[in-house]
Amino acid sequence: MMESASNTHHIITAKQQMRSAQGFTFFSCLAVLLLPLVIPLFIWVAASIFMYAAAANHPNHKICEYMTKSAYRFYSTFALLVVMAFFGFMLGEKIGVLNVLFLVWGISVLLVVPLGIRDMLRASKEDWQDMKMEIEA
Repeated sequence: MMESASNTHHIITAKQQMRSAQGFTFFSCLAVLLLPLVIPLFIWVAASIFMYAAAANHPNHKICEYMTKSAYRFYSTFALLVVMAFFGFMLGEKIGVLNVLFLVWGISVLLVVPLGIRDMLRASKEDWQDMKMEIEA
């Protein structure tokens, strides 16, 4: 005897999709701006992995595109921070440790924030449409 699968519908609103496209970028910008506090950066690095994995296969490909661009910027900037943590002391001997910290912070802000703001503004101007998803119960 075959059981019939009952399908239900779930609506993903246009606003939810826009927020999904902007969320990763927003929190990446926030983490970089709060970089001197260090702890928000590490919390966001851990949380961003889960957020990226959750939305990487979103049915709307535009969300994946926004997230991928933002992730490339953020994770490459984080890699720069890791490299500077290991080799920054050499530069710190020449120009001072505090100057190195401000230099790295400034570079990080320039790499992530302006393009992040641009992408969040682009996402807010996109023509998002409600999506109807069919889910098997």
